Amino acid sequence: MADLDKFEVRILDILQKDATRSTIEIAEEIGLSQAPCWRRIQRLKEAGYIRKQVALLDRKKLGLNVQIFALVNLTATGRNNISEFVETVQEFPEVLECHLLMGATDFLLRIVVKDIDAYEHFYFNKLSQVPGIQEINTMVEVSEPKSTTEIPLDASFLTKA
Repeated sequence: MADLDKFEVRILDILQKDATRSTIEIAEEIGLSQAPCWRRIQRLKEAGYIRKQVALLDRKKLGLNVQIFALVNLTATGRNNISEFVETVQEFPEVLECHLLMGATDFLLRIVVKDIDAYEHFYFNKLSQVPGIQEINTMVEVSEPKSTTEIPLDASFLTKA
């Protein structure tokens, strides 16, 4: 964040809370005129600070009531094995996140499905069929006390005003 000023950090904070806010609203809130605010937003997009703007859907309202965390170990962890696993898992819409880990587990997957029967079908017909998997440990979420997409932005990390 060293190359961001206080206005840009505030813009990012506002947009990550509500990406539907207009440039005029954002400019008024942070104390800039519309044109400089718009230019800063465009710069943040071009520089990759803003990857994309999306609507966050409520998975439970959509009938995806079960969230699973699967710890996956591969038989071998060479570059090709990892790449093949990642490419395959990216094709599964049930997998929302795939994290390559260091330590006793190779990957952590976050999976959402309608119910346990749907996970069983996904597990036996898709996930366990991926070549190179040695072990899958599944954990079923009981509740979700905290879930956010907001990255903590602290202006004290800034080096320029």
